[in-house]
Amino acid sequence: MGALMNPEYSWPIPPAGGWTADDLDTLPNLPPHTELIDGSLIFVSPQSLFHSRAVSFFERQIESLVPEGLEVLREFTIDIDRHNRPEPDVIVCREDVVDDLDQTRLPAEAVLLAIEVVSPESIGRDRETKPVKYARVGIPHYWRVENKDGRAVVYVFEREPVTGSYVAAGIFHDRLKVSDPFPIDLDLTGIMPKRRRAE
Repeated sequence: MGALMNPEYSWPIPPAGGWTADDLDTLPNLPPHTELIDGSLIFVSPQSLFHSRAVSFFERQIESLVPEGLEVLREFTIDIDRHNRPEPDVIVCREDVVDDLDQTRLPAEAVLLAIEVVSPESIGRDRETKPVKYARVGIPHYWRVENKDGRAVVYVFEREPVTGSYVAAGIFHDRLKVSDPFPIDLDLTGIMPKRRRAE
């Protein structure tokens, strides 16, 4: 069944049962970075400066540390299931699944780390909805980055294999240092420009 459009707003009207992961590749005129959560299209609000700086920071820093055989991607969707195709802000995945310049998604089983930088409109999804879905499909590491009074706080979670749920592995303020999924040591104050850090 083809997508119906609301003639007044030109918004896509979901089919019975909701949208599917494949629809993200075929629906016309979707805004950039549209996600699929529980069969619903999620449109991204304009990014804050903090969000933009944080995503760039983690992409750049982790890219410099990632071992051979792994790749870092920014804002790329993951196939969770038929009705869920979220787009983490930064992903670390196996290099062997990134082999086609036309591909638009990754298999969840190839993802080692998903990072979400929280925006005001994404708090519920990033704190509650997405971690449950990421853990359920076996993504071993999840980081949630939040802006606290102009400084980044990173909540690090690791999947507990018996329960299949995430457990807290640490809360990091000025410096993040972990050994899994590979050794990472980051100065989180680098997210803010030098002039702001000096104040």
